[in-house]
Amino acid sequence: MFEGKTILITGGAGSFGQKFVELVLKECDPKSVRVYDNRELAEVEMERKFKDERLRYFIGDVRDRKRLDRAMDGVDIVVHAAALKHVPICEYNPIEAIKTNIDGAINVVDSAINNGVEKVINISTDKAVQPVNLYGATKMVAEKIFVQGNSYTGLNRKTIFSCSRYGNVVGSSGSVVPLFKEQKVKGEITITDENMTRFWITLEDGVRFVMSCIDRMKGGEIFVPKIPSMKIADLAMAIAPEASKKIIGIRPGEKLHEVLLTAEESRHTKELGDCYIVEPEFAFWNDENHKEGKLLAADFIYSSENNTCWLDHNQFKNN
Repeated sequence: MFEGKTILITGGAGSFGQKFVELVLKECDPKSVRVYDNRELAEVEMERKFKDERLRYFIGDVRDRKRLDRAMDGVDIVVHAAALKHVPICEYNPIEAIKTNIDGAINVVDSAINNGVEKVINISTDKAVQPVNLYGATKMVAEKIFVQGNSYTGLNRKTIFSCSRYGNVVGSSGSVVPLFKEQKVKGEITITDENMTRFWITLEDGVRFVMSCIDRMKGGEIFVPKIPSMKIADLAMAIAPEASKKIIGIRPGEKLHEVLLTAEESRHTKELGDCYIVEPEFAFWNDENHKEGKLLAADFIYSSENNTCWLDHNQFKNN
Protein backbone atom coordinates (compact mmCIF):
# COMPACT_ATOMS: atom_id res chain seq x y z
CA MET A 1 0.00 0.00 0.00
CA PHE A 2 2.78 2.46 0.91
CA GLU A 3 5.53 1.29 -1.42
CA GLY A 4 6.72 4.12 -3.65
CA LYS A 5 4.11 6.50 -2.22
CA THR A 6 4.53 10.02 -0.91
CA ILE A 7 2.80 10.27 2.49
CA LEU A 8 1.96 13.34 4.56
CA ILE A 9 0.99 13.13 8.22
CA THR A 10 -0.42 16.16 10.01
CA GLY A 11 0.56 16.47 13.64
CA GLY A 12 3.40 14.22 12.54
CA ALA A 13 5.76 15.05 15.40
CA GLY A 14 3.28 13.78 18.00
CA SER A 15 3.31 10.32 19.60
CA PHE A 16 1.10 8.79 16.89
CA GLY A 17 3.02 10.47 14.08
CA GLN A 18 6.40 9.30 15.31
CA LYS A 19 5.26 5.69 15.72
CA PHE A 20 3.62 5.81 12.28
CA VAL A 21 6.83 7.11 10.72
CA GLU A 22 8.88 4.46 12.53
CA LEU A 23 6.74 1.55 11.27
CA VAL A 24 6.26 2.83 7.71
CA LEU A 25 9.97 3.45 7.22
CA LYS A 26 10.95 0.12 8.75
CA GLU A 27 8.35 -2.16 7.17
CA CYS A 28 7.33 -0.41 3.95
CA ASP A 29 9.26 1.40 1.25
CA PRO A 30 7.66 4.82 0.77
CA LYS A 31 9.13 7.33 -1.62
CA SER A 32 8.98 9.97 1.10
CA VAL A 33 7.14 10.85 4.31
CA ARG A 34 6.30 14.49 4.99
CA VAL A 35 5.98 15.38 8.67
CA TYR A 36 3.65 18.37 8.99
CA ASP A 37 3.62 19.97 12.44
CA ASN A 38 3.58 23.45 13.98
CA ARG A 39 6.20 22.66 16.65
CA GLU A 40 9.73 23.47 15.52
CA LEU A 41 11.53 21.82 18.44
CA ALA A 42 9.53 18.61 18.11
CA GLU A 43 10.48 18.34 14.44
CA VAL A 44 14.15 19.05 15.17
CA GLU A 45 14.21 16.32 17.82
CA MET A 46 12.43 13.94 15.46
CA GLU A 47 14.97 14.62 12.70
CA ARG A 48 17.81 13.78 15.10
CA LYS A 49 16.03 10.60 16.16
CA PHE A 50 15.26 9.11 12.75
CA LYS A 51 18.04 10.33 10.41
CA ASP A 52 16.31 9.03 7.28
CA GLU A 53 16.64 10.67 3.87
CA ARG A 54 13.03 9.78 3.01
CA LEU A 55 11.72 12.16 5.69
CA ARG A 56 10.71 15.75 4.95
CA TYR A 57 9.87 18.22 7.72
CA PHE A 58 7.24 20.87 7.08
CA ILE A 59 6.58 23.55 9.68
CA GLY A 60 2.91 24.37 9.30
CA ASP A 61 -0.49 24.50 10.94
CA VAL A 62 -3.68 22.84 9.68
CA ARG A 63 -5.32 26.24 10.13
CA ASP A 64 -3.12 27.54 7.28
CA ARG A 65 -4.78 26.47 4.04
CA LYS A 66 -2.06 27.90 1.77
CA ARG A 67 0.67 26.04 3.62
CA LEU A 68 -1.33 22.81 3.42
CA ASP A 69 -1.77 23.30 -0.31
CA ARG A 70 1.99 23.55 -0.73
CA ALA A 71 2.71 20.61 1.59
CA MET A 72 0.25 18.29 -0.22
CA ASP A 73 1.65 18.94 -3.69
CA GLY A 74 2.49 15.51 -5.12
CA VAL A 75 1.21 13.59 -2.07
CA ASP A 76 -0.52 10.22 -2.49
CA ILE A 77 -1.73 9.51 1.08
CA VAL A 78 -2.61 11.86 3.95
CA VAL A 79 -2.97 10.81 7.58
CA HIS A 80 -4.70 13.56 9.56
CA ALA A 81 -3.61 13.28 13.20
CA ALA A 82 -3.29 16.97 14.12
CA ALA A 83 -5.75 18.16 16.77
CA LEU A 84 -6.13 19.88 20.08
CA LYS A 85 -6.82 16.83 22.26
CA HIS A 86 -6.82 17.78 25.93
CA VAL A 87 -10.38 18.06 27.22
CA PRO A 88 -9.78 20.87 29.80
CA ILE A 89 -7.73 22.91 27.29
CA CYS A 90 -10.48 22.68 24.69
CA GLU A 91 -13.13 23.63 27.26
CA TYR A 92 -11.17 26.73 28.29
CA ASN A 93 -10.19 27.66 24.70
CA PRO A 94 -13.27 26.70 22.65
CA ILE A 95 -12.62 28.97 19.68
CA GLU A 96 -9.06 27.69 19.31
CA ALA A 97 -10.32 24.09 19.46
CA ILE A 98 -12.82 24.84 16.70
CA LYS A 99 -10.19 26.53 14.54
CA THR A 100 -7.85 23.54 14.76
CA ASN A 101 -10.19 20.55 14.96
CA ILE A 102 -12.99 21.73 12.66
CA ASP A 103 -11.57 24.46 10.42
CA GLY A 104 -8.38 22.42 10.17
CA ALA A 105 -10.35 19.38 9.02
CA ILE A 106 -12.03 21.48 6.33
CA ASN A 107 -8.64 22.72 5.15
CA VAL A 108 -7.26 19.18 4.95
CA VAL A 109 -10.25 18.03 2.88
CA ASP A 110 -10.09 21.00 0.50
CA SER A 111 -6.32 20.78 0.01
CA ALA A 112 -6.44 17.03 -0.57
CA ILE A 113 -9.10 17.38 -3.27
CA ASN A 114 -7.31 20.25 -4.98
CA ASN A 115 -4.02 18.32 -5.02
CA GLY A 116 -5.53 15.05 -6.21
CA VAL A 117 -4.47 13.05 -3.16
CA GLU A 118 -5.53 9.39 -3.46
CA LYS A 119 -6.45 8.53 0.15
CA VAL A 120 -7.01 10.60 3.28
CA ILE A 121 -7.76 9.13 6.70
CA ASN A 122 -8.80 11.07 9.80
CA ILE A 123 -7.76 9.87 13.26
CA SER A 124 -10.80 10.14 15.53
CA THR A 125 -11.70 9.15 19.07
CA ASP A 126 -14.42 7.57 21.17
CA LYS A 127 -14.99 11.06 22.60
CA ALA A 128 -16.65 11.91 19.25
CA VAL A 129 -19.50 9.49 19.99
CA GLN A 130 -22.39 11.15 21.86
CA PRO A 131 -20.00 13.92 22.94
CA VAL A 132 -20.34 15.61 26.33
CA ASN A 133 -17.37 17.97 25.99
CA LEU A 134 -16.13 20.39 23.35
CA TYR A 135 -13.20 18.21 22.31
CA GLY A 136 -15.57 15.35 21.54
CA ALA A 137 -17.98 17.68 19.75
CA THR A 138 -15.25 19.03 17.48
CA LYS A 139 -14.07 15.53 16.63
CA MET A 140 -17.64 14.48 15.87
CA VAL A 141 -17.92 17.36 13.41
CA ALA A 142 -14.53 16.45 11.93
CA GLU A 143 -15.76 12.90 11.33
CA LYS A 144 -18.79 14.20 9.47
CA ILE A 145 -16.63 16.57 7.41
CA PHE A 146 -14.39 13.70 6.30
CA VAL A 147 -17.23 11.29 5.56
CA GLN A 148 -19.15 13.85 3.54
CA GLY A 149 -15.92 15.04 1.91
CA ASN A 150 -16.40 12.15 -0.49
CA SER A 151 -19.36 13.97 -2.07
CA TYR A 152 -17.14 16.97 -2.88
CA THR A 153 -14.69 15.07 -5.07
CA GLY A 154 -16.83 14.96 -8.21
CA LEU A 155 -17.68 12.07 -10.46
CA ASN A 156 -14.13 10.76 -10.88
CA ARG A 157 -13.78 10.14 -7.09
CA LYS A 158 -9.98 10.32 -7.24
CA THR A 159 -9.69 11.46 -3.63
CA ILE A 160 -11.41 9.34 -0.98
CA PHE A 161 -11.81 10.09 2.74
CA SER A 162 -12.38 7.78 5.70
CA CYS A 163 -12.03 7.83 9.51
CA SER A 164 -10.45 5.60 12.11
CA ARG A 165 -12.07 5.83 15.57
CA TYR A 166 -10.64 4.21 18.69
CA GLY A 167 -10.19 4.64 22.45
CA ASN A 168 -7.48 5.72 24.85
CA VAL A 169 -3.89 5.14 23.75
CA VAL A 170 -1.74 3.67 26.51
CA GLY A 171 0.94 6.12 27.57
CA SER A 172 0.15 8.86 25.04
CA SER A 173 0.46 12.50 26.07
CA GLY A 174 -2.60 13.49 28.07
CA SER A 175 -3.54 9.93 29.02
CA VAL A 176 -3.97 8.89 32.62
CA VAL A 177 -1.02 6.45 32.54
CA PRO A 178 1.75 9.11 32.78
CA LEU A 179 -0.27 10.86 35.50
CA PHE A 180 -0.55 7.68 37.56
CA LYS A 181 3.19 7.09 37.18
CA GLU A 182 3.90 10.59 38.49
CA GLN A 183 1.48 10.13 41.40
CA LYS A 184 3.00 6.74 42.22
CA VAL A 185 6.17 8.50 43.36
CA LYS A 186 4.12 10.55 45.84
CA GLY A 187 2.35 7.46 47.13
CA GLU A 188 -1.23 8.54 46.34
CA ILE A 189 -3.24 8.09 43.14
CA THR A 190 -6.40 10.08 42.37
CA ILE A 191 -9.28 8.11 40.83
CA THR A 192 -12.39 9.85 39.54
CA ASP A 193 -14.74 6.87 40.01
CA GLU A 194 -13.99 3.24 40.89
CA ASN A 195 -16.57 2.03 38.34
CA MET A 196 -15.23 4.11 35.44
CA THR A 197 -14.22 2.11 32.36
CA ARG A 198 -12.31 2.98 29.21
CA PHE A 199 -11.28 1.37 25.93
CA TRP A 200 -7.52 0.86 25.65
CA ILE A 201 -5.15 0.34 22.73
CA THR A 202 -1.37 0.45 22.54
CA LEU A 203 0.26 3.08 20.38
CA GLU A 204 1.69 0.49 18.00
CA ASP A 205 -1.63 -1.33 17.67
CA GLY A 206 -3.36 1.99 16.97
CA VAL A 207 -0.89 2.83 14.21
CA ARG A 208 -1.08 -0.64 12.68
CA PHE A 209 -4.87 -0.43 12.69
CA VAL A 210 -4.77 2.88 10.83
CA MET A 211 -2.33 1.43 8.31
CA SER A 212 -4.72 -1.47 7.67
CA CYS A 213 -7.63 0.97 7.29
CA ILE A 214 -5.74 2.90 4.61
CA ASP A 215 -5.18 -0.34 2.74
CA ARG A 216 -8.88 -1.37 2.67
CA MET A 217 -10.74 1.96 2.74
CA LYS A 218 -13.30 2.63 0.01
CA GLY A 219 -14.12 6.20 1.06
CA GLY A 220 -16.74 7.23 3.63
CA GLU A 221 -16.34 4.53 6.27
CA ILE A 222 -15.54 4.91 9.95
CA PHE A 223 -13.33 2.02 11.08
CA VAL A 224 -13.69 0.95 14.72
CA PRO A 225 -11.28 -1.69 16.11
CA LYS A 226 -12.21 -4.42 18.54
CA ILE A 227 -10.15 -3.50 21.60
CA PRO A 228 -10.33 -4.36 25.32
CA SER A 229 -11.86 -2.38 28.14
CA MET A 230 -10.41 -1.82 31.59
CA LYS A 231 -11.57 -0.26 34.82
CA ILE A 232 -9.61 2.84 35.77
CA ALA A 233 -9.31 1.40 39.28
CA ASP A 234 -7.66 -1.74 37.86
CA LEU A 235 -5.31 0.45 35.82
CA ALA A 236 -4.27 2.26 38.98
CA MET A 237 -3.69 -1.10 40.69
CA ALA A 238 -1.48 -2.25 37.81
CA ILE A 239 0.68 0.88 37.87
CA ALA A 240 0.88 1.57 41.61
CA PRO A 241 -0.37 -1.36 43.70
CA GLU A 242 1.19 0.01 46.90
CA ALA A 243 -0.13 3.58 46.55
CA SER A 244 -3.20 4.80 48.40
CA LYS A 245 -6.26 5.65 46.30
CA LYS A 246 -8.21 8.89 46.59
CA ILE A 247 -11.65 9.17 44.92
CA ILE A 248 -12.11 12.70 43.57
CA GLY A 249 -15.32 12.37 41.50
CA ILE A 250 -16.00 12.67 37.79
CA ARG A 251 -14.74 15.90 36.27
CA PRO A 252 -16.91 18.22 34.15
CA GLY A 253 -17.30 16.92 30.60
CA GLU A 254 -16.26 13.40 31.54
CA LYS A 255 -18.23 10.17 31.05
CA LEU A 256 -18.40 7.17 33.37
CA HIS A 257 -18.12 4.88 30.31
CA GLU A 258 -17.14 5.52 26.69
CA VAL A 259 -18.96 4.41 23.53
CA LEU A 260 -17.38 3.47 20.19
CA LEU A 261 -20.62 2.50 18.40
CA THR A 262 -24.13 3.74 19.08
CA ALA A 263 -27.33 1.79 18.43
CA GLU A 264 -28.16 4.26 15.64
CA GLU A 265 -24.83 3.65 13.91
CA SER A 266 -25.17 -0.12 14.30
CA ARG A 267 -28.05 -0.10 11.83
CA HIS A 268 -25.56 0.66 9.06
CA THR A 269 -22.46 -1.06 10.45
CA LYS A 270 -20.75 -4.27 9.38
CA GLU A 271 -18.60 -6.52 11.51
CA LEU A 272 -15.34 -7.82 10.11
CA GLY A 273 -12.81 -10.01 11.89
CA ASP A 274 -10.85 -7.32 13.72
CA CYS A 275 -13.18 -4.34 13.53
CA TYR A 276 -16.54 -2.75 12.84
CA ILE A 277 -17.10 -0.56 9.78
CA VAL A 278 -19.71 2.21 10.00
CA GLU A 279 -20.92 2.72 6.44
CA PRO A 280 -22.12 6.16 5.27
CA GLU A 281 -25.78 6.69 4.41
CA PHE A 282 -25.11 8.79 1.32
CA ALA A 283 -25.58 8.28 -2.42
CA PHE A 284 -21.84 8.04 -3.12
CA TRP A 285 -21.55 4.78 -1.15
CA ASN A 286 -21.54 1.46 -3.01
CA ASP A 287 -23.46 -1.17 -1.02
CA GLU A 288 -21.14 -3.86 -2.42
CA ASN A 289 -18.22 -2.38 -0.45
CA HIS A 290 -17.08 -4.67 2.37
CA LYS A 291 -19.73 -7.20 1.35
CA GLU A 292 -17.82 -9.84 3.33
CA GLY A 293 -18.88 -8.08 6.53
CA LYS A 294 -21.71 -9.25 8.79
CA LEU A 295 -24.59 -6.94 9.69
CA LEU A 296 -25.06 -6.10 13.37
CA ALA A 297 -28.17 -6.31 15.49
CA ALA A 298 -30.09 -3.05 15.23
CA ASP A 299 -29.78 -2.34 18.96
CA PHE A 300 -26.08 -3.23 19.31
CA ILE A 301 -24.03 -0.75 21.37
CA TYR A 302 -20.27 -1.05 21.66
CA SER A 303 -19.35 0.58 24.96
CA SER A 304 -16.46 0.18 27.38
CA GLU A 305 -19.01 -1.05 29.93
CA ASN A 306 -20.62 -3.84 27.86
CA ASN A 307 -17.45 -4.96 26.07
CA THR A 308 -16.83 -8.71 25.92
CA CYS A 309 -13.03 -8.25 26.05
CA TRP A 310 -11.49 -7.02 29.31
CA LEU A 311 -8.07 -6.44 30.83
CA ASP A 312 -7.40 -6.82 34.54
CA HIS A 313 -4.40 -5.29 36.28
CA ASN A 314 -2.25 -8.42 35.78
CA GLN A 315 -3.00 -8.59 32.05
CA PHE A 316 -2.25 -4.88 31.68
CA LYS A 317 1.17 -5.31 33.26
CA ASN A 318 1.94 -8.20 30.92
CA ASN A 319 1.09 -6.06 27.90
